[in-house]
Order: sequence, then C-alpha cells, then structure tokens
Amino acid sequence: VQLQASGGGLVQAGGSLRLSCTASGRTLSNYANGWFRQAPGQERSFVAAISRERGTKTYAAPAKGRFTISRENSKNTVYLQMNSLTPEDTAVYYCAAGLHDVRLRIGAPDYWGTGTLVTVSS
Repeated sequence: VQLQASGGGLVQAGGSLRLSCTASGRTLSNYANGWFRQAPGQERSFVAAISRERGTKTYAAPAKGRFTISRENSKNTVYLQMNSLTPEDTAVYYCAAGLHDVRLRIGAPDYWGTGTLVTVSS
C-alpha cells in the first residue's frame, strides 16, 4: 500500500490544519488507518488511529480533545483535523495503515506513508 500524506504547513499557535492521507491502488477502508508524528530529535510517536470495521477512534493523550481522525471512503482518504495547535505539535506527520488498529497503537503498522511537515509558530 502506497500512502501519501499532505496538508502540512506553517500555522500560528491556536490555529488549525487538516492533514490528508491518500492511497494508491488499495482501499483505505480495508485497513485500520492512523497518524504518527516525529518532532526534531525525538522518536516517532502515535497520534491517532481509526479501526477498520467499526471506525473506532483512538488518540494519544496530546491529541485528545484537539485532533480528530476521520475517513472518507468515497475519496479513499483519511484526515487528521488538528485544532488549537501549539509549538509542541511541530513535527513531521506520517500516515500509516495496518490490518488491525492494535498494530497502529503499538507503533508497528504494516505500511508507512510519506510525511508532511507541520510547523507551529508561537
């Protein structure tokens, strides 16, 4: 599965961004989908996931209440809506997919996508 992330950019603290993840050749809803991020000098970490069948959503603590993951099957796209951004959210954001959302939550997806840089200025 080839995944392509987009939508990153520069935003002021308190602002919003929506990231998109598209797949070529595969149907995203056949997989659990998720987002990870890697800040400078830090390891890649889990942000959010949506399960394959029920669409159950899971968030890491820093994302709860501010970020929303969603999937639009008609567009074969997964989104990450990010609100109330802070400079601590600055990172490269990666989309990912797996046969089960557990693999995403433990940081071991089956497929990694490209990253998109999000920079939040203070």
